[in-house]
Amino acid sequence: MARDPARRLSPSHLAVALGVVMGAVVALSGLTAAFADEHDVPGAGRSVFGNVPGPLRAVFYAVTAALVVSVGVQFGRRVRNWQRGGPESRPTTRANTGRRLRRFRQGVLMGTVAQDRAAGIMHSLLYFPFLVLFAVTVVLEVDHLVPERFTFLHGDTYRAYSLVGDVAGAAFLAGVVWALVRRYGRRHFRLRTKTRPEDAVVLGTFLLIAVTGPLVEGIRIALDGRPEFERWSVVGWPLSALFDGMSAGALSTAHQVAWVVHVLGFLAFLVLLPETKLRHMVTSPLNLYLSDRDRPKGAMRPMPDLATTDLERFGAATVEDFTWKQLLDTDACTVCGRCTEVCPAQLTGKPLDPREIVLKVGQVMAESAPGAGGPVAPVAPVVGHEPSLTVSASDMFARVTAEELWACTSCRACDEVCPVDIEILDKILDMRRYLTLMESEFPSELGRTFRAMENSANPWAMDQSSRGSWTDALPEGVPVVDASGLFDHEYLYWVGCAGSFDDRNRKVTVATATLLHRAGVDFAILGPMERCTGDPARRTGNEYLFQMLAGSNVETLNGMGVRKIVTQCPHCFNTLANEYPQLGGTYEVVHHSQLLESLLADGRLDLGDARLDEKVTYHDSCYLGRHNDVYDAPRRVIGSLKGIEIVEMGRNRADGMCCGAGGGRMWMEEHTGTKVGTERAEQALATGATRVATACPFCAVMIDDGVKEAGRDDVVVQDIAVHLLEALRRGEAAGMPGPAGFE
Repeated sequence: MARDPARRLSPSHLAVALGVVMGAVVALSGLTAAFADEHDVPGAGRSVFGNVPGPLRAVFYAVTAALVVSVGVQFGRRVRNWQRGGPESRPTTRANTGRRLRRFRQGVLMGTVAQDRAAGIMHSLLYFPFLVLFAVTVVLEVDHLVPERFTFLHGDTYRAYSLVGDVAGAAFLAGVVWALVRRYGRRHFRLRTKTRPEDAVVLGTFLLIAVTGPLVEGIRIALDGRPEFERWSVVGWPLSALFDGMSAGALSTAHQVAWVVHVLGFLAFLVLLPETKLRHMVTSPLNLYLSDRDRPKGAMRPMPDLATTDLERFGAATVEDFTWKQLLDTDACTVCGRCTEVCPAQLTGKPLDPREIVLKVGQVMAESAPGAGGPVAPVAPVVGHEPSLTVSASDMFARVTAEELWACTSCRACDEVCPVDIEILDKILDMRRYLTLMESEFPSELGRTFRAMENSANPWAMDQSSRGSWTDALPEGVPVVDASGLFDHEYLYWVGCAGSFDDRNRKVTVATATLLHRAGVDFAILGPMERCTGDPARRTGNEYLFQMLAGSNVETLNGMGVRKIVTQCPHCFNTLANEYPQLGGTYEVVHHSQLLESLLADGRLDLGDARLDEKVTYHDSCYLGRHNDVYDAPRRVIGSLKGIEIVEMGRNRADGMCCGAGGGRMWMEEHTGTKVGTERAEQALATGATRVATACPFCAVMIDDGVKEAGRDDVVVQDIAVHLLEALRRGEAAGMPGPAGFE
């Protein structure tokens, strides 16, 4: 008899079961303590429930057990909400276990949060002492429950135990005070904009726990007559002196009242844990562990072949259209706002705020949960319910606007900076897919771009027959291969649309080819047979057009037996290397900066006395850097020239700011706020550099436009290959002895 799928054990059942088991452990501890004799403590030590009446103990264990079970049930409902999403494979395998554990360890040890030093220290003062205090409590309970002959919290062990607990308590109190000052004192913008009443409740609960803990200890020590061994309680001992002169009865009453208040603080914490953003104590480590995936970080989620699939709905417009992992993401959010701080669209006045995307998806998921509006309360959203922004269905576009989505440059800065590995970009791109494929709702400029790519196989709408015309500038020429035969060269030079048709970037193509010739690299081009890789179409949601272009390219490359590809465009590089394998095209793809670096290191490309006595700043391409972690190769190439002084912009490498052209924005106008490229150009000019080096055709155009808008015609913006070739030719023109092989 087949098993009913509805009766299978699901992740939500596991969450409830874990809560029930932990609640049972607490209840069993209470029963054991009720029937066990109180231990006689020899010398230095303490009675666990000294001066606490039996009825209070029973209430403590009963309520704690019930709340622990409630926490499990609440998390079970939350997990069931994630299960509304579609499938996504995130299994733990032998290959990824190490990576997952390293990422998990980095997260739980605050390595990700510590990227912001002040916030890292503050969170560490909250997090690590809290764990120590929890461990101290567990150790005390274990010592309380074991038979008397096995007790261990006495003598020097107790003294050390007291010292550790008091130091942790003091550190925790310092962390709570720091958090209050950061949020309610001189508040940071990203905290000010998302501070809610629940933040005060959470921090107030922590403050109550942090203050009453030492207070209970101090009164207890005073009630015990301030024995000498309690001096190791470095906080409780000084506090106990404040109660000198009080009668035993008054001390007993004060101790019981303080103990009850302290316990109420702990019980409030259990109530708040699943219903406020405190839940990230559970969900964030889980999200970090599951962050490793089976595709490169530069690749979009694959889709089935749209020409043959039976699916009738594409992209994401409802909660159910996202995957379970994308929904888990929203509950892992700590609302820290780091993504907001680095988003180029947000910084230049556009409507997009990555944090808002996460929170809005989370709100729609929470408030459309089964039971919402009925007898069962909805699952709490990330930052609490906002009455003016309610939703009644799982439609994402009830909260997310198209303007927000189209403002994204797909730079991946938000994903890179997130301390808990939330995948924000995937959500944006999946919603773009829905708008484009299902609603045909996209900026009018993209309509022209789509038609150009479909009719001319390039976004510039240029005649394909002119793709190889740039070779006329090379005396050596470049072999143009016939797609009907086998490829018998070392590299296929994938020129890309910008390198073939854009006047400014054709110079990069000529320079790169010239340098490859000088190094003796055997390469050829496809010429008219090369089509756009489809990156602009895919990033703007037109998966059908992407598959059409990419499928044609894969068929050509596989038919010729191409194995190694070099390209100067990071967008082509990312698509060929990371996304074509989804369509059956697997190649060894290198960016021209990587190949030039290798040629310089091997001595195949000799710079001789080539030099540029100028100050240069390098702009990191998002698709080369954050999408593919290539940061050093371009810097080493430009830095190999004599006389060069490299100055870094304030935002560089993984923190570099986008030029504004990614995600299809190259073909869309900016109507709101400052142009992203203009902002980045100003950052480059602020370094005092006389040259800006790029490694992406889009970046070169956007920053060059920004520099010209600033009236700085004296600053040269060019690709690293152009700078390199210019330095070589200057050396030759000056009569310097050239490297071997020069004419």
